[in-house]
Amino acid sequence: MITIGIDEAGRGPVIGPMTIAGIGIGEDLAQKFKLIGVKDSKMLSIKRIYLLEREIIKSSNNFKVIKLSAEEIDNRFENGKNLNYLELDNMAEIANNLAGETVVIDSPSRNTEKIRLYLSKKIKDKKIIAENYADKNHIEVSAASIIAKANREREVEKIKKELGYDFGSGYPSDPKTIQFIKIITENERINQEPYKKFVRKTWNTVKNSNNRTLNFFN
Repeated sequence: MITIGIDEAGRGPVIGPMTIAGIGIGEDLAQKFKLIGVKDSKMLSIKRIYLLEREIIKSSNNFKVIKLSAEEIDNRFENGKNLNYLELDNMAEIANNLAGETVVIDSPSRNTEKIRLYLSKKIKDKKIIAENYADKNHIEVSAASIIAKANREREVEKIKKELGYDFGSGYPSDPKTIQFIKIITENERINQEPYKKFVRKTWNTVKNSNNRTLNFFN
């Protein structure tokens, strides 16, 4: 039986894309991935993530990655979607394009049954499991988290090169990121190319960037 694991990386940052990855594997590959140390990407160094990603995608071509740009994320309101549903719709697209009988996702909400029911209307002919901490408890989702994180980090490095500025991780808790946001907001470059396509302007971090106290949460 093939189980598809799906996870995201970059849901919370103010800079760069959110990447969503899925991979379908059988029991043999699941055992192999456990032996080589596949686990939730948040528990791994970036060097280890890249090494494991190479092993994972070398072992299976039954995977898919979707990258949602900052502009696409900002436009979610115009499309009548909050971030959860934008993420879920793309998870469903991945699931429908991979071979497998069961889909396990790392749920973006504590109401996992609501998430499962929503996905059941979008995903065809597959059993759906939505769990919190699935990236820690299911090897398929751990593998997906590694693919998603590796792709997100490569995109961030490309953005830094294009902008010619090291803004750190892109997360609102990173002082280097906050400093960069303040600079491009104060001189209004945030609405100019190439900055505007990389920064999530609907994030409170941007809206409050001129305040003395920043709200780091959306």
